[in-house]
Amino acid sequence: MIALGCDHGGYDLMQEVMKHLTERGIEFKNFGVEENRSVDYPVYAKKVAHAVASKECEKGILICGTGIGISIAANKVKGIRCALCSDCFSAQATREHNDANVLALGGRVVGAGLAVKIVDTFLHTEFSNDERHIRRISLIEE
Repeated sequence: MIALGCDHGGYDLMQEVMKHLTERGIEFKNFGVEENRSVDYPVYAKKVAHAVASKECEKGILICGTGIGISIAANKVKGIRCALCSDCFSAQATREHNDANVLALGGRVVGAGLAVKIVDTFLHTEFSNDERHIRRISLIEE
């Protein structure tokens, strides 16, 4: 199960991501928003982050206008490693090296075509389990 959340700046792109996940048969839980109106992104970042940190959901996807604010807010939750990605290489690397569990996207930065490729890369790339990456993640979580 994938946790989804966005603010008004990410609403349109989130609609595309939800359509894509549905077409792929990937289950998700939408933590909001339900309509394109101005909201405070930290509220939705925290809902998704807590769902992932508690293991209610396996991974999360967050979208705001730039992806910056929503990723900062998500990373305040213990156990969350949220990565802002604007390309597939970064999505692959953050999964392999950082075991990132939440993806952030900028709805005003990344187009729908690229966004769904980034989502696929993020969701289908496994953590490497290399000792050096495990050690580095432990240092982050101290």
